[in-house]
Amino acid sequence: MKKRSIVGIGVIGIVVFVLFFRGGVIPQTLGWTWENPFAPRVEVEDHTEFVDRNGNGITDQLDIVAAARKEVENRTTYRSAYYGGGYPPEDEGVCTDVIWRGLMGADIVLKDAMDADIAANVAAYPRTEGTPDPNIDFRRVPNQFAYLERHAESLTTELIPGDPENLAEWQPGDIVIFLEGTDHTGIISDRRAKDGTPYMIHNAPPFAAEIKLTSYSQEIAGHYRWNFHE
Repeated sequence: MKKRSIVGIGVIGIVVFVLFFRGGVIPQTLGWTWENPFAPRVEVEDHTEFVDRNGNGITDQLDIVAAARKEVENRTTYRSAYYGGGYPPEDEGVCTDVIWRGLMGADIVLKDAMDADIAANVAAYPRTEGTPDPNIDFRRVPNQFAYLERHAESLTTELIPGDPENLAEWQPGDIVIFLEGTDHTGIISDRRAKDGTPYMIHNAPPFAAEIKLTSYSQEIAGHYRWNFHE
């Protein structure tokens, strides 16, 4: 009986760990979310601009989110590899592939833009080692960081759950980058938790998922919005 009780406590401990580790990142990765039904909902202003470069009647910022979310719907497998031509197969990729695939939803070809800028300014890109390689350069987080620093709108890296003013600075289609620890990147979703915190669409092992931004524990190194008016 005592042994059975110990096993039961162990099972409960595992369940609690799975549900609450890093703010519930494990169930979120699997597509399961839970929020306190009694907690008040924080209302956050929508600051998306209606820029529609591809003429589909949807703002480009939401086009980016929709294209990125297809990675989640398809459960794109996380696989880091080198590909001739640069682009991985549709059913696999890494975090940086979420970015160019998302931008492609607004007819923005990140690879072409980065390849041209790297060729002209190779010293500005840390993961080229001074020699451009169009097969991989656009898929490296530090290189995406360098490009966005040079060409996108740089925004706050501070995230304050429950603060409507701060949270309004985080809008759908924004790109977030992490460099401390593991290099990582994702796209801000149009979905928010009750405390106003946005979700992030990203790809980390084992597959692409949509998680609450605060569930990713690393410090935010960069937060960017594409310059849609260029």
